[in-house]
Amino acid sequence: MPLDPRVTQFINDNPQGVLTTYRRNGKAQMSIVTVRVHRDAVGVSITEDRAKFKNLLRNPECSILISSADWWSGFIVVDGTAELIWSGNTDPVELQHARREVYSATTRRRTADWAEYDRLVDADKRVAVIIQPQHMYGTFFNEKWPGARIAPGGK
Repeated sequence: MPLDPRVTQFINDNPQGVLTTYRRNGKAQMSIVTVRVHRDAVGVSITEDRAKFKNLLRNPECSILISSADWWSGFIVVDGTAELIWSGNTDPVELQHARREVYSATTRRRTADWAEYDRLVDADKRVAVIIQPQHMYGTFFNEKWPGARIAPGGK
């Protein structure tokens, strides 16, 4: 589902979110994350040693709530499937590029020393998570598209 430019702008203006993944027993596990639009999807950076990584490896279905800074003037929930780009499934050069792209997107900056950055994120075992939207909803749509109960193209 391509992101509407209004959704992209909302995410760019509000890079804080809560990622929901699912434990082995089916219960939700939630984590505060920094989010950014990444190639018509939502990009997040996590590490291999966290529960959310293990959950997504087992079950890539997830949701992410992206909220306005004040938590009250609008939010979007993106339901989707996570693509994990990590050391266990990605060529080292491709992984390096993905980590750099997601870092640049989520932090809104570039580092002055990419070699040092690469060394640190490799030691940290950073994972680039790309969430492909399948369904979206939230108060943002009520405000931007009055009368709409869900995102255009959603179910």
